[in-house]
This record gives sequence, structure tokens and C-alpha cells, in this order.
Amino acid sequence: MRKVLMAGVLAAMLLPGGVARAQQAETLADIRQELTVVFVEIQKLKRELSTTGAPGGTGQGGSTLQRIDAIEAELQRLTAKTEALEFRITSVVRDGTNRIGDLEFRLCELEDDCDIAQLGDTPSLGGVDLETGPTPVPAEEAGDASEGPQLAMGEQGDFDRAMQAMDEGDHEQAAELFGSFVETYPGGPMTAEAHFQRGEALARLDRNTTAARAFLDAFSSDQDGPFAPRALLRLGEKLGDLGQTQEACVTLAEVSARFPQSDAVTQAEEARARLDCP
Repeated sequence: MRKVLMAGVLAAMLLPGGVARAQQAETLADIRQELTVVFVEIQKLKRELSTTGAPGGTGQGGSTLQRIDAIEAELQRLTAKTEALEFRITSVVRDGTNRIGDLEFRLCELEDDCDIAQLGDTPSLGGVDLETGPTPVPAEEAGDASEGPQLAMGEQGDFDRAMQAMDEGDHEQAAELFGSFVETYPGGPMTAEAHFQRGEALARLDRNTTAARAFLDAFSSDQDGPFAPRALLRLGEKLGDLGQTQEACVTLAEVSARFPQSDAVTQAEEARARLDCP
């Protein structure tokens, strides 16, 4: 019985898509998926042991279950470490890419023959594709794993405190709290919104230069996210307020070019009309 069970465990670990193939996986996402598959197979074996144990074999069966529990715990630990490492690498790549894109934008502003509209998207740092994620795991196999990016401990609370200051009209405090937020949680799921809200707080304090930079950071943080159209719109408006009419017109034109279905398009066209853009 014991040999059969151990053979079953080894077979599960060497199934196509199991640990053996994980040794050849090219990304952390692949490794995490392979660990998930092995975890599911061990869960199936554990259920079989729990329901088909022969009478009188409690001691030996219990020992085997303990060993499987140990393997399961180790797989969970490795999966958690893999996910944490993947998140850290993704955060570093995204933050580095955004900073490079920010530098490219600002350098382009300083050059007379540079067209901001022709900059395009900044290639990901190190050639890492941030759009590619692991193959989704069916809900019944994934357990209690939540969907979407995970918030760091305290992230939601810090964001809510900044928003509360904003809602209460304390724009100075809101700008400071949002600034601290983006430094504490770079590359997080709420970073783009925090940059945008910081820009709004600074705009209400008539700090147009720093507000424009905040809106640029909001757009650079997530160029396809829900705040990207409004961030680009507000950046164009602030550039206009700063007297950089040509740059403002180009930026506002990008709103309709990039996000033709967004509500921000109408506002961008109105802003272009106010600036007498060609």
C-alpha cells in the first residue's frame, strides 16, 4: 500500500505540466502555475487516502497523510515566495520603465525638433513583457486565491486617508499624503490614481508645474488604465496654463488619438479650441 501511494505521489509530480517541466519554465509565472498543478494533484491524492483507507491501516495511512501534508505545506510556501518575487520584479520593471518614459518626455520638451506625439510607448525595462500573465487557474482549483493585483498591507488605509483629506478640502495635506503614498507603494494597483489625485490637489493649490508633473506620472504609471485619458487631458490643460501652448495642443490631441471612446475627448477638444490649436 505504501509503495503504491508513494508511486502515485511521484507520478503526480512528474505529470505533464508538473515539477519536472517547471525546471525548464522560462518565467516565474510558469513556475507558479506548475506549482499550482502539483498542489492540485496532491489534494486529489489526499482525498483518495481519506476515503479509501483499509481497516486496521490507520497508523500507516496517518503517517502517509502527514508526509503529504508536509509536501503540500512546502508547495504552498514555495508558491507564496514565487508570487512575492514575481510581484517585486514586476514592480521594479514597471517603475523603471515609467521613469525612463518620463525622462524621454521631459527631454523631448527641451529639444526644438522633438515631436512628443511620435515618442510612442517606452519599451519595458529588460525586455520584460508586463502584459503577459500566468494561465488562469479554475476557481475550484485555485481555492481562496483572489483575482487581480494584491494590495500591500496598509495600502488601502493610506489611500483612504489621503482621499479623506481631499474630500475635506485640505488640499495641502492631500497632496502630501498622496506624494507619500506613491513613494511607499510604487507600481501598485492604486499608484496611477494616487498620482492623478495628487495632481488635482496641486492644481487646486495653483501649483501648475508640479500638478503637470503629477498628471504626467499618472499617465506614465498606467498608459492604458482607467485614469490615463483624464491624466493626459489634465496634463494638456496644465501645459496650457503654463504657457506651453504647442506642447499643450499636441498632448490634448493625443487624448482623442489614444482614447477615442473616452468622455475626456470632448473636454480635450474644448481645451484645444480655447488654446486656438491648429
